[in-house]
Amino acid sequence: RRWRLSSCMFLRDLTQPSLQGTLQDSSACEGLKGLAEEQVRICQRQVEAMDSVKHGAELAIEECQHQFHNRRWNCSTLQGLQVFGKVAIQGTRESAFIHAISSAGVAFAVTRACSRGELEQCGCDRKIHGVSPEGFQWSGCSDNLSYGIAFSQAFVDNPERSRGVSSSRALMNLHNNEAGRKAILSHMKVECKCHGVSGSCEVRTCWKAMPPFRKVGNVLKEKFERATEVHPKRVGSRKLLVPKSSRFKPYTAHDLVYLVASPDFCDRDPHSGVFGTSGRQCNRTSHAMDGCELLCCGRGFRTAQAERVERCSCKFHWCCSVKCKQCHHLVEVHTCR
Repeated sequence: RRWRLSSCMFLRDLTQPSLQGTLQDSSACEGLKGLAEEQVRICQRQVEAMDSVKHGAELAIEECQHQFHNRRWNCSTLQGLQVFGKVAIQGTRESAFIHAISSAGVAFAVTRACSRGELEQCGCDRKIHGVSPEGFQWSGCSDNLSYGIAFSQAFVDNPERSRGVSSSRALMNLHNNEAGRKAILSHMKVECKCHGVSGSCEVRTCWKAMPPFRKVGNVLKEKFERATEVHPKRVGSRKLLVPKSSRFKPYTAHDLVYLVASPDFCDRDPHSGVFGTSGRQCNRTSHAMDGCELLCCGRGFRTAQAERVERCSCKFHWCCSVKCKQCHHLVEVHTCR
């Protein structure tokens, strides 16, 4: 049944090559099979926003692969699985990161589209105006993050709410979705422009802007490293997620939580959506996770010579170009057995 889909599975359909163009009308929403029923209705009501949702999904994938490129789990995909593999629905800390970065990606992309005037239903945030306590004038186009967050909550959270808040997995996913959005909200910055004779900055106009998405990814990666393992506990008529161990500090709305321990991701297991590390390139001299000992899980590694082509002997020619030669040299490449 469609409502059982994870809130991250819409990424699969929105990033397929057949859907790289803009949705032309609301009838195309029915073709997005990764969407829950309410998500289809949102798509039909706001089809113009779906291009931003697709862009947010792409942002999330790129950022996830950047943050984990040197880890055993590196956001790789397996043929026939959703974008991040079955890891996305297993309640692990990897799942926590995926939900957080995905909801953040949608909020970020929709907000950016608002500021650029690409959506009819929103624009710049005009609620901030007047003179600040610091003496500058609030003006310009502040990012309308409140709209982006509201859209992300309605669209990304819907499958989990359909599942029911009595589900531990739904509680976990909803919490991490919100933590992803808060990573943007808590790092909004003030940008200003000076006005005056010869740049004297006698008058400053300022606005609020979102941080770069790379900053959001960095924040959530830190949250991933410090994620709290939780378990469900009945408190009165409510089901809550509480730290599994009394030694764990209470988590906040900004932290990531997970329900089950992660696999080691060493060996390929298509049934579980684990790609394995065989064939991955490793760093022979590193003692970190990208090092051959850890990344290859103790199986050893192969070393081969590979030719690398780089620009070299570059010279500046007046005026105005730089011409370079191509240098070929051999390098050692280490890959996991």
